[in-house]
Formats: sequence, structure tokens, C-alpha cells
Amino acid sequence: MIKNKKLNISKKVVLITGASKGLGYAIAVSFIKSGCDIMICSRNLTDLKKAYNKLNLLKKSNQKIYYSVTDVSSIQQIKKLVLKTLNKFKKIDILVNNAGTYGPKGNIEKINWNQWERTIKVNLLGSAFLSRELISHFKKNKKGKIIQLSGGGASTPLPFISGYAVSKAAIVRFVENISHEVKSYNIDINAVAPGPLNTAMLDEVLKAGPKKVGKEMYKKSLDQKKSGGTSFDKVTDLILFLSSKKSDGISGKLISALWDNWKSWPNYKKVLKNKDVYTLRRITGRDRGYKWGDK
Repeated sequence: MIKNKKLNISKKVVLITGASKGLGYAIAVSFIKSGCDIMICSRNLTDLKKAYNKLNLLKKSNQKIYYSVTDVSSIQQIKKLVLKTLNKFKKIDILVNNAGTYGPKGNIEKINWNQWERTIKVNLLGSAFLSRELISHFKKNKKGKIIQLSGGGASTPLPFISGYAVSKAAIVRFVENISHEVKSYNIDINAVAPGPLNTAMLDEVLKAGPKKVGKEMYKKSLDQKKSGGTSFDKVTDLILFLSSKKSDGISGKLISALWDNWKSWPNYKKVLKNKDVYTLRRITGRDRGYKWGDK
């Protein structure tokens, strides 16, 4: 785990969605240990209170933690969340969009379409709208950090879990797009690919079974369950880095917590700023050594 003192993010106010359990809770713990004040949210009041109580045991006397029951698919509830956070802290420095859902699993023609639409609302529209709500605040302060959790399907196909894959690919494009809009305001927005995590979402896939998620996905999930998956520390370390001044100017990227050597990136900010490395791009025939498909 990163030595939190080196990042110097204490006293920052962090808003974290989907923070009642799993990765979201681990993210909240990492910010508390870094000396930050936090607002956590989730749809489930019982889980949220449990998380709040555990986090309170970790905080120092001068730190503040608040919670808000919020469904990020609701514009009205997002507005209330932002207003409540600003009323409590008077500012927001960092937004971590972690809330997400796999949604329905199965062939596209057989799944529940209302559930598919809800997946888009939570994973894409919720994150996009919450980011939108905070951008004016960040512009006013001429600084801000937005960290968006990506996921499987953003850069590779994820058959039978199409709502999730589509929403994650779209939110990564949103991140890069908005990074260009806000670059003159010292606002950095990046997407984090956490890698395979052993959370309730993995259990959800295993429960659905191979008939709904496909034999390949099911086997991968079984193997992941046995191996333990990606360590939460790898993900939270990257998120803390992206919240710190060390990452200032790094924006619009899709960063793998597992595979990218992001700790070296502060030495290459000029390259990262001027090149399209670590972004989603179309693969041409030329990229793969085929000459027959390109002009």
C-alpha cells in the first residue's frame, strides 16, 4: 500500500458512490487513513450505516464522515447528494464514481429490457450526471479530481452482460471527452480499470450460471473466485495517486490498476498529455500487420 503521507491529500473532501461494501468501502477506508473527510453513499441504508459505523472507528477526532442514501440513477437524488455534501463540508475536492451494477445477464433478445435500461442509468447516466453537477464547483475553484471506475467490457467484449459492457465503454469515452472540455481549469478526470475483483458482483455472475453468462465467463469467474482476484490495495493505491498533486495534468486516461506502471507516469506527463496512449481507439488492419484493409 502507498504511504499515504507522501501523497499529501489530508483535509481533502471526497465524495464516494457505492461505498457501503466491497471496493467502494475499501476506497473509503483508504481516504480515511489518508486523513480526508468523506461523504459516502449507497442505495441500501442498512449497509450504509454499517459502513459508516466501521469507518468512524478508523477516523481521527478531527475527521468528518457523513452518509447519504442515494440511488445514482435518480437525478433528483444526485442533486440532493451534492447539496448535502456542500452544506456539510462547504467544498468537494474529489469525486469517486464507484457505484455500478452488472444488470441482466443472458442473450440480448431474452433479457429484461427495463433492467438493461436501468444498468445504463446507473453505470453511465448516474456517473455522467454526478460529474456534470460537480464540474461547475470545480471550475469555480479552478481545481478538482474525478475518478471513474471502469470495468470488464469497456475495452473488450463481454457477451451476455451487454448492458454493463456498453455502459462501461460509454463512460470511458465520456471521461476522455470531458477531460478536453475542462483541461484549462486544472480538473483531472480519469477512468480506472480495477481488474477482476472478488466482490458481490462476482458472486452474482456465479449464481447466474453458465447458461446465462456463458461457459467462458462462468469458468473465468470460478477460477477468479479460487485465486482471490485483484487485491483491493492495488486499486485504492491508484485512486489515491489520482487524487494527489502527483497526478496533476494526467487526465482523460483509462488506467489499469493491475497492468499499468502508473507510479512512473509523473515523469512522462508531457507524453501523456500530447499522445493518445492509454485511451480507447479503433484498431485498423495496419495496426495488426494487414495491408489489405487500409487506404
